[in-house]
Amino acid sequence: MIAAVLGATGFVGSAVTNELTKQGHTVMRVKAPRLVSTAVSVGKLLAQSHSMHAEIQALAESIAAADVVINAAGLATSGGQSSPELTGANALLAVLVARAVTVADVQRFIHVSSAAVQGPSTVLDESTDTTPFSAYSRSKALGEQGLTALASNTVILRATSVQGQNRPTTAALVRIASSPLSSVATPGTAPTPVSSISSLAAFVVHAATVQQQPVGIVLQPWEGVTVTSVLRAAGGRDPLRLPAGLCRLALRTGYAVSTLFGERLHGPIRRVELMWFGQRQEALWAARSGFVVRPCVELTLERARSHR
Repeated sequence: MIAAVLGATGFVGSAVTNELTKQGHTVMRVKAPRLVSTAVSVGKLLAQSHSMHAEIQALAESIAAADVVINAAGLATSGGQSSPELTGANALLAVLVARAVTVADVQRFIHVSSAAVQGPSTVLDESTDTTPFSAYSRSKALGEQGLTALASNTVILRATSVQGQNRPTTAALVRIASSPLSSVATPGTAPTPVSSISSLAAFVVHAATVQQQPVGIVLQPWEGVTVTSVLRAAGGRDPLRLPAGLCRLALRTGYAVSTLFGERLHGPIRRVELMWFGQRQEALWAARSGFVVRPCVELTLERARSHR
């Protein structure tokens, strides 16, 4: 199979490229254009993309020989404020690639999105429901909405809280897990969507190559870890257990303060929320399609801790 990968040199894209190569597929590394957009609605996003004929044609020509296109490009900043660059990279680019895929008549398009679009929902699932809570998650949600409005054969693949040995967010998790701040909400047995980059790459390639093509939204499956086991792997010791009510009060206060400062703290606060309460996942398509999860996140975190 020939796979065209946008963002092939990035954190997710490089792992996907390595997995494709390992499985014997040919990879075309496609440079993603740098885009800016001020769109705040699906209508404006689609209108902007519709007028970009030259960019769509250039992308179509670069992917024309591919059997599948995988968009792993984007800005993975979980904090900060909204910007034209963020919207361009995470929303406009997705729609632009989808239009190019149609022009090039490529039959399968995998867009790597983020489970952050469902924010603090009790359960992460494969529905179109989104509750974005930050500039980053809103930009990813807008991209999903744009792809859905195009009614194309795009597969929206939602990655969860992906960790890698050399990733800054993983280093931050290791620091917290190794400190007195390492804690979970009682009883500490909640499942967590913290996952490994190797497991995500395997799932992306599965979605790209499985005989029966997935449709709509698919969710990266759970790696079988809990809030306690993740912190134990990252910090080398069991976390402190805190009263759940106290944790919820602290989170409500934190989000309220962050809102006053333009949501600048929403990303870090959300990471604390995941550390304390975790989040369940209902990855139905992965189970139906026969995907076998490779649980690597604890080993990934242990290695990150040993190399700090």
